[in-house]
Amino acid sequence: MVDFDQNNARGIDGCGPVTEIRSADAPLESPPTVQIEVVSDAICPWCYIAKRHLDGAVAELRKNFDVDVRWLPFELNADMPKAGQDRKKYRSAKFGSWERSQSLDAQVAEAGRNVGLDFHHKRMERTPNTFDAHRLIWLAEKEGVQDAVVEGLFAGYFTNGRDVGDRDVLAQIATEAGLKHDQVEAFLESDGGAEPVRILATAAYASGLSGVPTIFVNGQALFSGARSTEVMVAAIRKAVEPKAPSRVSADGSLRATR
Repeated sequence: MVDFDQNNARGIDGCGPVTEIRSADAPLESPPTVQIEVVSDAICPWCYIAKRHLDGAVAELRKNFDVDVRWLPFELNADMPKAGQDRKKYRSAKFGSWERSQSLDAQVAEAGRNVGLDFHHKRMERTPNTFDAHRLIWLAEKEGVQDAVVEGLFAGYFTNGRDVGDRDVLAQIATEAGLKHDQVEAFLESDGGAEPVRILATAAYASGLSGVPTIFVNGQALFSGARSTEVMVAAIRKAVEPKAPSRVSADGSLRATR
């Protein structure tokens, strides 16, 4: 498993002649493509905070790169009953006490405020099963509205206390993101997307990934956690920008061309 420390990010070594000849009529090259994949869960608060940092990073990176962002599934509570559970009861058991849970919520709320997000934990009555939410995110990618659906799920749960395990709620969020309500209802009632979501989630577990958010860049696991926008931009640039090509000088030593 790749260490998720951004210090492990590596560029691409240049190889070949150092002289570049471009005629005045030569077409301009397309900007390099950066494929960002975010492994997350719809009820992971740090994933929501990371998304806000990532939004800023993507805006900055698009000044120089063609950036594509894809959201991949991870179930923090894979054994959660289909109907979910009472949040207070579930988190009290998970963290040892309701007081401990509230303390963690307070930390998240403070971090959220720092990036302009409003967390309203008192509105969250249930901890949902998120498998259908991941199926919806999968569908949204096919329909070109994945970012809007992911944003709607996060805001729906963390700000408005909506039960994102309920199919009616999911259909409403999808409609707000631009999908057709009837299409989404039919999709959720079917088993559409179930197999690819299971395969993607299983691959994440099999790779050794145990926490989210984890961000991959061009297939490389780059970092995990809600890193700042500045850290994200620096790490991604370091991972995708080629190193300066080298040339052999008259004395036989290697020297960078820039």
